[in-house]
Amino acid sequence: MPNQKTFSQTEKTPLSSLDEWEEDVLKRYPEKEIPAKSKEEFRNYDAPVRDTVREFYKLNHTYQTHEFVQSKRNEFLQFGKKEMPVWDAFQFLNQLVDDSDPDTDLDQFQHLLQTSEAIRADGHPDWMVAVGLMHDMGKVLCLFGEPQWAVVGDTFPVGCAHSEKIVYPEFFAYNPDTKDPALNSTLGVYKRNCGLRNVTMSWGHDEYVYQMLKNSLPEPALYMLRYHSFYAWHREGAYDYLLDDHDREMLKWVQLFNPYDLYSKNPTPPDWSKLKPYYEDLVSRYLPPILKF
Repeated sequence: MPNQKTFSQTEKTPLSSLDEWEEDVLKRYPEKEIPAKSKEEFRNYDAPVRDTVREFYKLNHTYQTHEFVQSKRNEFLQFGKKEMPVWDAFQFLNQLVDDSDPDTDLDQFQHLLQTSEAIRADGHPDWMVAVGLMHDMGKVLCLFGEPQWAVVGDTFPVGCAHSEKIVYPEFFAYNPDTKDPALNSTLGVYKRNCGLRNVTMSWGHDEYVYQMLKNSLPEPALYMLRYHSFYAWHREGAYDYLLDDHDREMLKWVQLFNPYDLYSKNPTPPDWSKLKPYYEDLVSRYLPPILKF
């Protein structure tokens, strides 16, 4: 089964860096008010030997089966692998800095600070600033040996038919769930309008960080964490038949957060010495002192 396979290095790291997925999302959903990079500035690799994003999604769509997701939930949502104070957890996350990424040399914590600072500058509630600070913490899954396609990427429901509005839908032809009558119908294992809280999403950093913090933040924040990569829903309008009225009410919060997730990167690092008192207070109010992984 997919969760029992020994993956090759290419299968574990099909992207040149984790940020390459987000760069691809930027191409799909450009914001008019955000100045585009010039051709010379954007992903400046010399003669790339493979289309890494397509290769990434072929793996993602092939192996993100209902059974695979259940196995990962059973493995990781016990949160028994590691415990760390919050600030140590950011240093742990910083191990994901990738020298192969030509677009930035900022560490993961600085990326998160840029997102949270952009949210704060626009006057949003402190709990939303906390979301900006924590939304990518789930990427530590890579540090536990998980392949990239099981950590990042657009997320989608498993256990029912895949929407054509998911990026590269043709690659689902390789997914064994598409041949299982119990899993390949429009509703699959779900009931109409059951609500996203009753839907199992593909495995990755969104679900992981949501489960990590689900008792620490208000409901709009939890939707931002859990569904910020569910582009087929919040950008394409897919899966309406699974939604309930609560999901439709929460959609505005996910859509509010999304631009800060995608468009806040800046080559100038935040001045941590000036920001430290605010964020120490923020963390003490909204996050547990010890994070369990």
